[in-house]
Amino acid sequence: MPDTEAISRQIGRALARIREQKPLLHHITNFVVMNDTANVTLHVGALPVMAHARQEVEEMVALAGALVLNPGTLTPEWVEAMIAAGRRANELGLPVVLDPVGAGATTLRTESNQRILREVRVAIVRGNSGEIGALSGAGGVVKGVESVEDLDDPLAVAQAMAKEHQATVAITGARDIVADGERALGVDNGHVWLKTITGTGCMATTMIAAFAAVESDPLIAAAGGLACFGLAAEQAAEQAHGPATFKLALFDCLYNLTPEQLAAGARLVTLA
Repeated sequence: MPDTEAISRQIGRALARIREQKPLLHHITNFVVMNDTANVTLHVGALPVMAHARQEVEEMVALAGALVLNPGTLTPEWVEAMIAAGRRANELGLPVVLDPVGAGATTLRTESNQRILREVRVAIVRGNSGEIGALSGAGGVVKGVESVEDLDDPLAVAQAMAKEHQATVAITGARDIVADGERALGVDNGHVWLKTITGTGCMATTMIAAFAAVESDPLIAAAGGLACFGLAAEQAAEQAHGPATFKLALFDCLYNLTPEQLAAGARLVTLA
């Protein structure tokens, strides 16, 4: 069973390593929140690059510490670039983090994400309950890119999908569920105002990738990224008056969050 106090200290140390090492995160991600995910990467202490062209992705990912695949505004050409970058990352031993935005909403989105999972060795999948439910075959309803129906047993779904794909699966919600097929953690950091800003799920995925770039255990990396982002959101809500000021405060709080604050403020629970 995971020792949550030890994990909290471990993710605090991981945040310190991000700030020291400044890993490059290669994003193939959507246009809607590309600027925000780049800023979140900078604020946590890593470096962002958004490179999508099939002609350069294999060269670019070789410079990175982690690869983010986010087909939120996908085209078939982008999927080909994602597959190429993902395979090169696999060859180099770099972690690949998949955010299956809108899986379950359309056939193109569902099949594209399923193809990525078949053809790329993904270290961590982060999605909402609708997206993960659609990809795992467990149900879940997505309207546009938003989950509108929760899973009956998200822990069981996460564990089963993790075993099937030999990956860590994170289902974000009121309590984030992180599972690798054997171990499972709940992350209770966060704030309801995260739902009032577009792209906070994409930002959470970027946070996970930053931790994965410096932490070899994908379960710890996923829990660390989500706890860090959620704790910054809690601090931001104390200063904000609504969604606009909350977003500004979120970026500031993430930038100013210390490893010691993260180790003390991460709210983790052992689920398996």
